[in-house]
This record gives sequence, C-alpha cells and structure tokens, in this order.
Amino acid sequence: MVARPDDRESDTEWRTAGDRIQTLLDSCAAGGTAAYDRAQQLVREVVGLYGAGLQRILAHADPQLAERLATDDLVASLLLVHGLHPHDVRRRVGDALDRVRPYLGSHGGDVELLEIADDTVRLAFQGSCKSCPSSAVTLEFAVEDAIRAAAPEISEIEVVAARHTDVIPAESLLAPMRSNGIAAWHPAPELADLVPGEVAGFLIAGTPVLACRVGDRSLAYRDHCPVCVDTLAGAQLHGGLLRCPRCATEFDVIQAGAGPGSHLEPLPLLTRDGVLSLALPREMLGASA
Repeated sequence: MVARPDDRESDTEWRTAGDRIQTLLDSCAAGGTAAYDRAQQLVREVVGLYGAGLQRILAHADPQLAERLATDDLVASLLLVHGLHPHDVRRRVGDALDRVRPYLGSHGGDVELLEIADDTVRLAFQGSCKSCPSSAVTLEFAVEDAIRAAAPEISEIEVVAARHTDVIPAESLLAPMRSNGIAAWHPAPELADLVPGEVAGFLIAGTPVLACRVGDRSLAYRDHCPVCVDTLAGAQLHGGLLRCPRCATEFDVIQAGAGPGSHLEPLPLLTRDGVLSLALPREMLGASA
C-alpha cells in the first residue's frame, strides 16, 4: 500500500497517539479515583468498538485487501493491538528487517535473522557496521525500533556483533539505551543544518545534546564529558576528534566517541517519516549535563 503525502504527514502524529492518550488519562487522575476509572473505561469501550469493527472488515475482505491492510503501518499497529494481524511473528520480523535493509545498505551493512525463540529475537550484523561503533549504535537501534513496532510481543532482542579490539563494542554502548525500555524519538530537523566540521549544542525535549557533522554524516551525543564531568559547550572538531574545551580530552566521534579510558554517550540519529529524529533514553529526558 503506497502512502499518500497526507498519510506520511500524519505518521508522526499517530506514532505518538498512545503517549497523548496516556497523558490525558493521567490528567484525569487529578479528578479523583472515580474520574480516572471512568476515563479508563471510556478508552476501553472505544478500543473495543474499533476492534470489533476491524474484525468485521477483515472478515469481509479478500486476501489481497487483507494483505494490503497488514502492510500499512497505522492499520497494522491497530490489528496488532486487537490480535487480528494476519501474519505470524516470524513473518512480521522478517518484513521489518526487509524494510530497514536499504538503510543498512546505505551504511555498508546488513542484518541476518538468526532465531526467534521464547519471545526473543537473535540477530547478527554484517558489513562495515561491524567495525564502526558509531554506525552500529544507530543501525542497531533502527533495527530494534522496526522490530518492536512490527512485533510488540517480542520481549528481548539480542544482537550478535563482531568484536574488534581497537573499538568499543556497540553492544556495550547500546546498554544505556536499553536500560529503561525503548527510548523515545524526537524530531530534530535543526541538526540537519550543520555543515561539515561544525559542532553545535541543541536542547531536544529538555535534554542538552551535542551534534557535529563529519563529512556527510551527522552525529549526536549527550552533552556531557565523562572525564571532567562537565558540559561540552564550546568543543571543537579536529578531523574526527572532538576536543573538550575544559579538560582538552579528545574523543573520536566516528568510533562512537572513544576517548582515553572513557567514551561519550552516542545517541541514535535517523530520518523517520521524512524528518531527522533523535532517540533519547527515557531516563535522560529533561536531564541536564
């Protein structure tokens, strides 16, 4: 099913609909337990009504139409909520990987589905993303995001990545991102305006972020020097090395911010729904450097 321009424009809005609904429910709690319970019941009734309608639509749909509905992101998400999606978990995970493969290929990488067992997906990355931690962080996160959207019943995603003694294992860098569940994505189109060699600070969803551009690649990090435990405001880029203006420690931004005995905290930066977006761990939202 090919998305129309207006469909693409609404994608970002419906992706965050669940969060907005939960925010409204939480606000109802201010009216007391009874008001909160009524609001929850109202949501359940509406969800049940739409679920019953979707079930009847699928009952009358021919296989071709059902397939088209299942491949539309918005409709597929609703089918999953109601347990009506026609594809099993392996098919959905495989389709999700196929959708992100062009993006992986643009970074010289690929991914292989090794196994799905006990609600756990095991993957192996291939290509240049194995040896470039900065790419691996973003690429692995893109794959995780696609899988969890297509198969929310998956409880764990294990990545088997090649280890190189001269770089930081991407798995260890992703650990902070995974420590509190799926991170939240935030539009950050202003980061796309950076020119090669430029370093700038941004405030994304209340979180200080340092972004830089090396060649045609935009990279983002938490605005925090792990050596002097201070902001990186005023940092300069020398080739691929970012120098802290306070302690003069240099970090290799291509190698995921590797420095002497420490590393910066890289943040996934992807184009989602046509907008450059940044993923922030939930525990980092609103945090200061």
